[in-house]
Parts: sequence; structure tokens; C-alpha cells
Amino acid sequence: MRRKLKTENRRQKTDGIERRGFTLTEVIMASVLLIVAMVPILKALTTGHVTHVIIQHRSQSLMLAQSKLDEIRARSIYNYTGGSFRQRHLSLDGQYLCNIDDVYESSNLRKITISVGYDLNGNNRLTNDEIEVTLATYFARRW
Repeated sequence: MRRKLKTENRRQKTDGIERRGFTLTEVIMASVLLIVAMVPILKALTTGHVTHVIIQHRSQSLMLAQSKLDEIRARSIYNYTGGSFRQRHLSLDGQYLCNIDDVYESSNLRKITISVGYDLNGNNRLTNDEIEVTLATYFARRW
């Protein structure tokens, strides 16, 4: 003997499964909201990365400029009149270049200006738009 299946029970199960899923409209709306939320987040991440790179280049330039200034200061103690410290497009650390200007203000005073920057275009020339840091100081003859 076979039992007849009730068709009402089948419909309830089928109806229950249909109610648990997402409709195509709901999936599309959720995707659109996710995309709209992701655009500002990605823009903020990109801006943060660019700012980080700029700060890193300036910090490295400042450190290299200070190091070069200390080196010149040490050499000038014993050899104050022994020539000029002037140099152009001096490579310091890979992509970082340095310009040094040396001006005698008087016989006992000279001004040293050091400009350091990151060589963006890779032509081994430091242009005005590539300069990150400029340090200037005066050296006086002590004896």
C-alpha cells in the first residue's frame, strides 16, 4: 500500500526555503552599498600612502643634509681657507642628491647652504621642484 503524500506539506517546505534566501534585488542593493562605501576608504588609503612617502623623503633628506653639514663643519675647523665646499648634484644615498653653496661673507665668516632632495626623474640633477630640505649656517674662523 502506498500512502498518498499531502501536497500541502510540500508547499510549506518549498515556501520555507524561498523565504530564507536573498532576492536578486537585495543582493544588487547590498553590492551597490558596499561599492559606495569602498570608494572613500580606498581614496583615504591612497592619500595616506602618498603622504607617508612625502614625509619619508623629507625626513631622509633632512637627515642627509644634517650629516653633510656636520661633515663640512668638521673639515672647516682645520681647513677653513682651504678652498670651497661648493658642489652640485652630489649623490648622497642612491636617489638623494645634494647641492652645496659656499659664500664668503667676510674673511672670518662664510655661509654654507645645503639643499637635499629626492631625484624624482632619475636624471642625476637636482632641480628646484625636487628639493626637499635646505639648511643654511654660518661658519666663523676661530683663530
